[in-house]
Amino acid sequence: MTLSDSHLGTWAKTPIPHLAEPCWEDLSRLPIEPSDEPLVPMSLAPEPVKVFPAYARLGIPGAVPECYVRESVYRRLLAVARALPDGIGLVVLDGWRPWRVQQYLFDTLYETIHTHHPEFDEATLLERTREFVSVPSRDPLAPSPHLTGGAVDVTLCDADGLMLDMGSLFDEASPASHSDYLERLNDLDERKRRARDYRRLLYHAMCAQGFTNLPSEWWHYDYGDQLWTHYGGHARALYGPTELDTIESRWRRQL
Repeated sequence: MTLSDSHLGTWAKTPIPHLAEPCWEDLSRLPIEPSDEPLVPMSLAPEPVKVFPAYARLGIPGAVPECYVRESVYRRLLAVARALPDGIGLVVLDGWRPWRVQQYLFDTLYETIHTHHPEFDEATLLERTREFVSVPSRDPLAPSPHLTGGAVDVTLCDADGLMLDMGSLFDEASPASHSDYLERLNDLDERKRRARDYRRLLYHAMCAQGFTNLPSEWWHYDYGDQLWTHYGGHARALYGPTELDTIESRWRRQL
């Protein structure tokens, strides 16, 4: 299904600005005033939100078959979906992430880059890996974004629920995944121009609800974590690391 330029609206006509990559050491020093806001499952959301827990579908060890986010993130994602043009839906691919999954993703990408570039030293390997996967951390002062429930991976779909072509695959570790990559190309063909417009639409719809974007990943948005604090110019983060509410944790609190 191809949507007309007029149907996509003004958001699709506004370029995505270029932003510098974050300095993770500076991020780790941003203060957090942790909220006890709960994690909620995105599968509760009505249309036009769709949930596709990508890592569980890919069989990644430890991945949960649900996309959990903080309650404020949930409500803001609903607002994003309701603001999209008719015939376009929001697909949530990942939210809160167990530490084990974060470690697996980091190690897998690190080893893949090392195999293809044996000439890279340790610092270069770490830099290239962190471009797409943050270092696994449960540190209350510097948690990995997805461990807070404030980071969310999203894309767009058509009226039939099929994901739109955004110019690169979700989790594709290449320059094409940088949010403004298509803005910097000349003489775009029709497919790339369409993907650029879809990225613009997603970017501005998410930002309108208070999210910030990680510049190296068109699908990654933040609310309340340290990345959001940095790119949004906020005084402090709202979310530290959190865990799912389990029957064991409930019993511990009750007893």
